Amino acid sequence: MEPSSGSCGVRPAVMSVAAVLPAGGSGERLGGATPKQFCALQGRPLVSYTVRAIERISWISDIIVVVSPENVETMKFIIEKYGHERVKIVKGGITRHRSIFNGLKVFAERESSNHLLQKPEVVIIHDAVRPFVEEDILSKVVVAAKKHGAAGAIRPLVSTVIASAADGCLDHSLERARYRASEMPQAFLFDIIYKAYQQCTDYDLDYGTECLDLALKYCRTNAKLVEGTADLWKVTYKRDLYAAESIIKDILSHQVYVITNVKEAVAQVGFLLHESLKSQIKVETISISLSKTDSHLQSIFSGQCYNFVCVNDKECAIQETEPLVEMLEKSDIPLLHPVVLILVHLDVSENISFSIGMEELTRIKKFAREVKKKNILVYGLLIQYK
Repeated sequence: MEPSSGSCGVRPAVMSVAAVLPAGGSGERLGGATPKQFCALQGRPLVSYTVRAIERISWISDIIVVVSPENVETMKFIIEKYGHERVKIVKGGITRHRSIFNGLKVFAERESSNHLLQKPEVVIIHDAVRPFVEEDILSKVVVAAKKHGAAGAIRPLVSTVIASAADGCLDHSLERARYRASEMPQAFLFDIIYKAYQQCTDYDLDYGTECLDLALKYCRTNAKLVEGTADLWKVTYKRDLYAAESIIKDILSHQVYVITNVKEAVAQVGFLLHESLKSQIKVETISISLSKTDSHLQSIFSGQCYNFVCVNDKECAIQETEPLVEMLEKSDIPLLHPVVLILVHLDVSENISFSIGMEELTRIKKFAREVKKKNILVYGLLIQYK
C-alpha cells in the first residue's frame, strides 16, 4: 500500500539528495506501550508507510532511519519484511535534535558508520510519523533549499496562539494571520545543517525542536518557507492513528494492480486496461511469468494493495491463478481486509464460441468458493480477444 502517489512537482535538477527520518520517539503523548512509529495501521507499522513514501522517489539516493537503540532490531525486521531499499538504520540520541545529528553524521564522520555514505548536496529531514508526504512538496523544499540553503513546509495556524501570565491569566495573543505552523518535510544544503549541528549548544540539542532555527542561528541562513498541503500532519495522539488508518483504507480502495503474463496478446489487454482505468483510479500494470514465484509480486503484496486484475489465457486460467493466490495467503493481507481478485480469461482462438467446458466452469466455481473462506473474493470474466 502506498499512502502517497506521484504528483506534478518539478523533479530537482541533477543533485544528490538523501533523507533523514527521525523515528526515535517514545510515543508518550500517544498513551500506549508501543511507540507510535511502530503502531500497526492495516497490519503494517506506521514507519513503513513513511519509508515507502520516500523510497519510491527515485532521486532520493539514501534514506537514514534513526531509531532508539532498543528498537534497532525491530526496524531491521520491518525493513526485511516489507522489502525496503536504500535504507540504513542509525541509533538515535536521547532527544530529537541529537537523533537527527546522529543521522547526519553517517555522511560525514567515519566513526559513526562502518561504511561512510556519499555526502549529499541536499538532505531532507522528515518525521517518520508523517506518512502522507507527496513527491510534490519534497521536490519543492529540495529546490528551494538548493537556492536558499534551507527550506521547510508550513501550514496556516488553526488556532490562535496565546501567552499566559504567571498567575494563569491571559497575557497576550499573537495575530494569527502573521504566523504559520512549521511542518515537515524540511530540506537543507548538507554543509549548512551539518555545520549548524556541530556548533549548537547542549541546550539546543536537549530542548530545541526546530531545525530551520538552527540553520538561522548558527549559519545565518534564512529558510525559504513553502506552503504545504493538509496531509502533512503528524501522528501524535491515539485519535491520529484512527484518522491515518481511515485515510489508508480510502487510498487502498482506489488503487489496483493489473497483472498479466508475458504473452503479447495478454500483455496488450493489460495495457488497454491500464489506459482505460488510469483516469479514475491509481493503476499499475506488470507483465511477469505467473506460473513462478516472483519477487516483484511479493514486493507488491508487501505493499498491501487489495485489488488485483489478473489477465491470462483461458486454457491455463487456474494454473496461473493458484500461485498468485498462494502468495496472497502467505502475505497475510487477506487477514486484514478482503482482497478482490478479478480473473480476466482471454480466448484468443479463432473459435467464436464463448462457451467454456462445464468441467472447467465447475472447477473455477469450486476454486472461488474455497478462496472466499480465506477472505479472497474471486470474480471471473471471459473475453474473446482478437
